[in-house]
Amino acid sequence: MKVTRRHFTMTAGAALGAALLPRRGWAGASVEMGAARIDVLSDGHLILPGGFILGDLPADEVAPILARYGLDGNEFRPDCNVTLYRDGTNTVLFDVGSGNDFMPSAGKLPEALDALGVSAEEVTHVVFTHGHPDHLWGLLDEFDEPLFANASFMIGRTERDYWTDPNTVSTIDPARQTFAVGAKRRLDAIADLVEVFEDGAEILPGIAARATIGHTPGHMAFEIRQGNEAAMVLGDCIGNHHLAFERPDWLSGSDQDKPLAAETRVGLLDQLAAEQTRLIGFHLPFPGIGRAERFESGYRYVPED
Repeated sequence: MKVTRRHFTMTAGAALGAALLPRRGWAGASVEMGAARIDVLSDGHLILPGGFILGDLPADEVAPILARYGLDGNEFRPDCNVTLYRDGTNTVLFDVGSGNDFMPSAGKLPEALDALGVSAEEVTHVVFTHGHPDHLWGLLDEFDEPLFANASFMIGRTERDYWTDPNTVSTIDPARQTFAVGAKRRLDAIADLVEVFEDGAEILPGIAARATIGHTPGHMAFEIRQGNEAAMVLGDCIGNHHLAFERPDWLSGSDQDKPLAAETRVGLLDQLAAEQTRLIGFHLPFPGIGRAERFESGYRYVPED
């Protein structure tokens, strides 16, 4: 095992950390798939102004949809659900949460791993859906060393190239410039440890990458297959359980390429509903495991019992 300054800090504080765990169950539901197990861990939640999601959507059409979910649209507090996959050989995290530098309501993944009894050193692979802060910024510890010191890091080539391009900070929406600065710093820190892949690649046995672009230029979802069972780790290509399902064709303010992201959502939800594939959504209500089914002219999210 690679020993880092973080290792000494964790060892010294392990007992205290366990005593201070919040009451919420950070380690959520688990799913058995053949010889593999999937656990969903909470990284906390975000606090977002309504306009970040709603953008220029028609208020009179949005309001009744949100009302069905007990929302008024002034503020959204989406959960952040990190997927952990274990097959007896590989221990894989899909995204790493926010870390300590994004929002105080997020960055809880270390506590969730502790609650599940999994150490950061046990993680063999970290696979990124995309480079936004709530998915990437938990990569480094307080010493700017990789938190998952023994892991290999994997990201789609287009996504890696976009966030490490020094021109991105001057071409991205000004409101997201900090996203670009933070992503480049973190990806540069692991540049020698990163493996990139393309759409359709089997990145690990039973795990295939699927391009789901629009939310970011190289966003990837991941299809996990074990025998006849399948699950899709979505990331943010379907970003909420209300508007994204009922009106996937609407343009979301959270997406970088809004029309392309809407096209991706429509096609993906059509497939997920038709095939009744289990889905795991990063920003669906914790733990975010369920299925999509047709509802009126769109779809609805059905959580798994």
